[in-house]
Amino acid sequence: MNTIVQISLDIISIPEALDTARLAMRCGVDWLEAGTPLIIADGMNGVRALRAEFPGVPIVADLKTMDGGWLEAQMMASAGATHVVVMERAHAETIKMVVQAGKDFGVKVMGDNLAAEDKVAAARRIEDLGCDFVIHHVGYDERRGLAAAGKPFPSPLDQLREVVAAVRVPVQAVGGLTIEQAIRTPEFGAPLVVLGAPLTIDAEAFKTAAGDLESRLRLVCDRVHAYRRREGE
Repeated sequence: MNTIVQISLDIISIPEALDTARLAMRCGVDWLEAGTPLIIADGMNGVRALRAEFPGVPIVADLKTMDGGWLEAQMMASAGATHVVVMERAHAETIKMVVQAGKDFGVKVMGDNLAAEDKVAAARRIEDLGCDFVIHHVGYDERRGLAAAGKPFPSPLDQLREVVAAVRVPVQAVGGLTIEQAIRTPEFGAPLVVLGAPLTIDAEAFKTAAGDLESRLRLVCDRVHAYRRREGE
């Protein structure tokens, strides 16, 4: 698939999420993500607001579903989401229910391997159970806890090539990447580049990051979309 830039709106205010989304779209971002903090704060209303403002844009609802899979996916599909997220560590029946809801309501399912002991095997399980995408994820709390203890924490890049090689569905890498690392994930075979905390969102306050966010977003979009031009040559 083409390289895609997705911004994770890990923001707890709908007006601020919409402002950041407008800026992101002006800069060339392709997909919007209603991040987990936005969904916790405003539920379906956050997704509805994004859909009303951006009628033709793919919207990922980062539900991190662990149970009640069909209902959660149905609710977000009815609010306007095009993609929903289920955790690989959920019961297989939950993942199957999210996949079924995806078929019933025309949304794609992204399986997240956060906290899996074997992330490559988890990616295979995600695909085998019918998910359309794999999210290869090193979690926020894991990274912070290890850093606080003075220990190195893993990067999604460590096993990204192995995860990509293990599945046929598209992969995105999330968790602690620098802007430069995020831009380079298509070189590892992962075409969906995700920008969230701390690259575009203040991870301590769930607010839009300070500084020249517009320049950062334009840089990322220009460089990631350049892969499309090279692939088309």
